[in-house]
Amino acid sequence: MKQSSAAAPAAPVDAAHRPLPWWQVAGYGAGDAANNVAFTTTTMFLLVYYTDVAGISAAAAGTLLLVVRIFDAFADVFAGRVVDGARVTRWGKFRPFILFGSVPLLILAFLCFHVPAIGQSGMLIYAYLTYAALGLAYSLVNIPYGSMAAAMTQTGSDRAKLGAARVVGATLVGAGLGTFVSPLLKTGADLQGIFTTVLLVLMVIGFVLYLVCFATARERVQRPVARVSMRDSLRAVGQNKPLLLLMASSLLFLSAFLALNTVQLYYIRDVLRSPALFPVLSLAQLVLTFVFVALMPMLVRRLGKKRLYLIFGGFVVLGGLIIWLTPSSVPALGFTGLVVATLGTLGNNVVVFALEADTVEYGEWKTGVRSEGSIYAVFSFTRKCGQAIGGGIAGWGLSLGGYVAGSATQSDQALGGIQTSAGLVPAVLALLAVLVMLAYPLTEKVHGGLVEEIRIRRETGRIPVVLEQELERETHSRPDRQTPPDEPAR
Repeated sequence: MKQSSAAAPAAPVDAAHRPLPWWQVAGYGAGDAANNVAFTTTTMFLLVYYTDVAGISAAAAGTLLLVVRIFDAFADVFAGRVVDGARVTRWGKFRPFILFGSVPLLILAFLCFHVPAIGQSGMLIYAYLTYAALGLAYSLVNIPYGSMAAAMTQTGSDRAKLGAARVVGATLVGAGLGTFVSPLLKTGADLQGIFTTVLLVLMVIGFVLYLVCFATARERVQRPVARVSMRDSLRAVGQNKPLLLLMASSLLFLSAFLALNTVQLYYIRDVLRSPALFPVLSLAQLVLTFVFVALMPMLVRRLGKKRLYLIFGGFVVLGGLIIWLTPSSVPALGFTGLVVATLGTLGNNVVVFALEADTVEYGEWKTGVRSEGSIYAVFSFTRKCGQAIGGGIAGWGLSLGGYVAGSATQSDQALGGIQTSAGLVPAVLALLAVLVMLAYPLTEKVHGGLVEEIRIRRETGRIPVVLEQELERETHSRPDRQTPPDEPAR
C-alpha cells in the first residue's frame, strides 16, 4: 500500500483534486464575464435593435434569431471537434483559443449593432451574416472555455465554485447592462448612438477580461495525449446517458430562459410601465449571485447538484406563472415574479455546468475516451437550440400580439403577447425540463465512484467493478430518497 500511494502516476490525480486557489476561480469567472459581453448584450438588446433601430419587422427578427442560433448550435459541434483535435501546448489545450479568438468575437459583436440602411432585404442579409459570424466566433471561444472546467479540477465542490464564478461574471455584465444601458433605451432616444458608444466600451472591457482569464486559468486533470477520432467522440457521447438527459433538460430550460430574458425589457417597459425597475432588477441579480457564491458549495454538499437543479427549475415555473397572471396595474407583484424566475435561472446556471463537467468522467469511465471538447460542444449544441427556440418565441410572441415598434403605448393584445412570452411559456418549458431531469442518474456518490475507478484503471490497467447497478438505482430512485451526496462511494 505504501508503494502504491507513493507511485509517480498518482501525482496528476492528486493535482486534480487539490483545492483551487481563489484567484483561479475568480479568473475563470472573468472569462464568462468576457463571453457575456457578446452573449448577454445580444440576447438582451439585439431584438430591440433590430425592431426599433434597424426597422426590421418583429416576425422577421424572430425568425432570424431562430435560424442563426440553430446555425450556432452546429457551429458548437464544429468547435468541439476543433478543440478535441487541438494539441496540448505549453499554455494548455484550451487557453490558446481564449487568447486568439477574443478579438474577432468582440469586433463582430460591434458589427451586429450597426446594420446599414440598404433596404429590408439588404439589412436582413447583413444581419444574418454578421450574427452568424458572431455565433461561430463565440463557439470557438466559448467551447474551449466551458471545456476547461473539467480540466481544472475533479472535485465536485470546486466545480460548483467554477460554476458559481461563471454566474458571477455573467451576472455582473447583465447587471451592468440592466443598470446603465436599459434605462437609456427610451422611445425617441438616439438608440444608434447609444449602442455605438456602449459596444465600443464593452469591447475594451471584454478584451481585458479575456486576458485575465487566460493568465489565471490552469489545466490540471490528467488526460490521454492521443488525439480523439470523430467516431470515438460520437461513441462517447451516444453512450453517455447522463449527458443525453442533461442535454434534453437544458434544451427546454434554455428555451424558457431565453424567452424570458429576450422579452424582459419589453415586459418592464411596456407592461409594467416602470423603467425605474431595470436597475432594481439588476441589483437583485447581483445580490442573489453573491448569495449563491457563498452558499453553493454548502448546498451542493448537503443536497447534491441534481436536487438543486430541480429546485431551481421550480422557481422558474413559479416566477413565470406570477408574470403571466399578474395584471399590469400591480407592477410590484409582476416584478416579484421576475425576481423569483431570476433566482431559478441563476441557480440553474451554477449547477448545470458542474453537472456537465461530471458527465466527462462518466464518458471516460464508460468508453475509455476523455473528450471534454466534444461533450461540451454537444451539450452547448442543445443549449444553443434552446436559445434559438426561446429567441424565436420572443419575436413571434411580439408579432402575434401586434407589437408596434417605437410606439409609446401598446394594445391590450400586444401586452398579452408580451406577458405570455415572458411568463406562461417559460413556466411550461421549465416544468418539462424538471420532469426530464428526474431520470438523471449521476449523483455525487456515483460520480465519486467513477473518478476512483478511472484512477485505478490508469494506474494499474485493471478494470474495477462497474457501477451499472448503482446507476440504475439512482435512475429509478425518487429525488428525495437519494443517498446523501457526502457518503463515500463503495
